[in-house]
Amino acid sequence: MEGPLGLAHIRPRGALDAIVRVPGSRSLTNRALVAAALAAGESTLAGALESDDTEAMRGCLEAFGVRVVQDGPRFTIAGCGGALRAPTRALDARASGTTARFVTALATLAPGPSVIDGTARMRERPIDDLVRALVGLGARVEVLGRNGCPPVRVHGGGLPGGSATIDARRSSQYVSAVLLAAPCAKDDVTLDFVDDVLVSGPYVEMTLAVMRAFGAEAGWAGGAGAVPARLFVRAGVPYRPTRYAVEPDASSAAYPLCAAAIAGGRVRVSGLPGASSQADVALLDVLARMGCAAVRGDDFVEVRGPAAGGLRGIEVDMNALPDAVLAVAVVALFAHGRTTIRNVANLRLKETDRLAALERELRKLGARAEAGRDWLSIEPGPLRPAEIDTYQDHRMAMAFALAGLRVPGVAIRDPACVAKTWPDYFEALERL
Repeated sequence: MEGPLGLAHIRPRGALDAIVRVPGSRSLTNRALVAAALAAGESTLAGALESDDTEAMRGCLEAFGVRVVQDGPRFTIAGCGGALRAPTRALDARASGTTARFVTALATLAPGPSVIDGTARMRERPIDDLVRALVGLGARVEVLGRNGCPPVRVHGGGLPGGSATIDARRSSQYVSAVLLAAPCAKDDVTLDFVDDVLVSGPYVEMTLAVMRAFGAEAGWAGGAGAVPARLFVRAGVPYRPTRYAVEPDASSAAYPLCAAAIAGGRVRVSGLPGASSQADVALLDVLARMGCAAVRGDDFVEVRGPAAGGLRGIEVDMNALPDAVLAVAVVALFAHGRTTIRNVANLRLKETDRLAALERELRKLGARAEAGRDWLSIEPGPLRPAEIDTYQDHRMAMAFALAGLRVPGVAIRDPACVAKTWPDYFEALERL
């Protein structure tokens, strides 16, 4: 499928009939790696993701003195019981925002200083809201980069704890980062939110679930839904070594599921429970509104695309599942009427400015697309061949490849960028 100049040419095809298994969840893998690293003893992760992002996390944990042995999708972690060592080199988060944020909080527990850095794009992704929260909890952290972005220096010496207010209007990863380190704080940790706003809340629920699976005591003070929203982590209730099964990645599942919506037919993703807590399982409801049949099983999810011409445009708030926006935007190319996706300002802070990138690449394919501060509008037009720029963003590559299932002449530039989360994505797409 891959041609000259790093192009992946997509083969159009008719209705699909496929059962696929997607890689393990990146979000669950990286959260579980942190919890296992801080536990006292050996943990195993089964079904974990093998990708650039998890390799970045593994490298940082090893720099803290944590032994991580990988055998395919099985990770064995010799946890340090919270006694990290000070790294002897700068920690490279690569292009992984999850790693950069989680490791910044983790580094407060080391006895000496750490510097966390990453790619050129990582140096454009803000981290100052996390740094302010850690400082509010007594840590010594400073931003070394421009405009509140990495590199970051963490002086270490422990996380005192206490109460802090965190600005979670741009990313829930800041909240998850503090939560994951908090069981090793000297005192209990309580987090309030600026304006009582938390974007992508299901990812914080995922963090709490992983922490509890490893024995930590964490949750909503006063219960979920209490006003004002406040998170609480008990210090002195450490992580325990655990055998943890990582679910298949609901964010990756979005692409084969949306393939069924676009090409028609049926695609089932096996191993992913319909009742999963992963945020992107809610994509099934979005696709159902667009005219698909969506099925949730005990150990699978499935989408059946409508007959040709059966997709319809919708207006939808996707704040809780921003990673699925790119695939939905491509499905909108084949729908009748306008699709408007709202409340997704944080897409401008991802691997690229995804709202701007979507606007440009959708227009290449013939759509009338317009992006605002926190929204994207797509009106289908006569579709045409295009070479799609991916901006070193795995989700741009995976989403726009779906257009080639119906539109001849679609090619994806820099297809290798999918190694961030799904290294053999194009081979899997070809097998559908």
